[in-house]
Amino acid sequence: MKSLTAVSLFSGLGGMDLGLLGGFYYLNNFYKRNLFSIKFAMDFHLPTCDIYNNNFDHKCLHKDVTELKENQIPKHDILLGGFPCQAFSVSAQNPPRLGFKDDRGKLFFEMCRILKHHKPRFFVAENVKGILSANKKRAFPLIISEFQKAGYYVKYEVLNSVKFGVPQKRERVFIVGFKRKKDYLKFEFPQGNSSSYVPIKKILDAEETIEEKYYFSERAVEGLKNTKNYKIMNKGRAQCIEGPSNTVSAHLAKVSLNSTDPVLKIGGRYRMYTPREVARIQSFPESFKLTGSKTVNYQALGNAVAPVVMWHIAQQLEKNCFECR
Repeated sequence: MKSLTAVSLFSGLGGMDLGLLGGFYYLNNFYKRNLFSIKFAMDFHLPTCDIYNNNFDHKCLHKDVTELKENQIPKHDILLGGFPCQAFSVSAQNPPRLGFKDDRGKLFFEMCRILKHHKPRFFVAENVKGILSANKKRAFPLIISEFQKAGYYVKYEVLNSVKFGVPQKRERVFIVGFKRKKDYLKFEFPQGNSSSYVPIKKILDAEETIEEKYYFSERAVEGLKNTKNYKIMNKGRAQCIEGPSNTVSAHLAKVSLNSTDPVLKIGGRYRMYTPREVARIQSFPESFKLTGSKTVNYQALGNAVAPVVMWHIAQQLEKNCFECR
């Protein structure tokens, strides 16, 4: 059966792309190969592109999307992209218009530009849950409106990774667009299973193998004890290894006991996750190579889409593709 072709923007190290393709093992489960192939991928961050290119047969182009011409992108069936939302503003116009505070805000419009030119059958966009409340809840309706103006019927859903066999409470907004109304009417987001979860302890390395550099110093621990956070742990959250992890982020390379990122307390000692543990928390397979520096690996993994969640979306799209011809 012929595969459907994809173009990937803002690819990062490839979490969304890996989920679309499938064909990997994670926690003793095999996520079968999907009927998609990726014809083009790009990202602006060269060290992250290098990680991507060490893990896929096709290559990720190091490129600024604002400099990408439409004719440089091959025709495709599905466009992927997790665009930044931090820079959006809502202009005081009548009617209100979506603007941007800095260059990051332009990237959403670049995705719309490519959709208007190539008119793929589907698109999938991903973003943080906070996009729903950005600019006093005014930005997100305008984002949806821009996708609709590009010629798409649009559905969106907040999906939590923990419901899909991933040991992490990670809520992300997935936006799926359809060129054809019958695809739109047919598609349903996967719901996962809210009654079961994978505990962190299943993905942790043996403590005797953890390098000393991942542990917090006694000075850092004493500093924590001198704050109100030591008892309530509103910050520097020590994770219960019997449950799923709180959300991992791109800040993990700079995590401290007074940050909001998750940490571990095992055997009376505080430590950060290792990059490989973060990869497992994000549902990357053991075979995925972390070839960047410690800082780059943390940043790229924290920004990534969980491959297993994307795999379930791809399964639903695949069902649509071959039932709605």
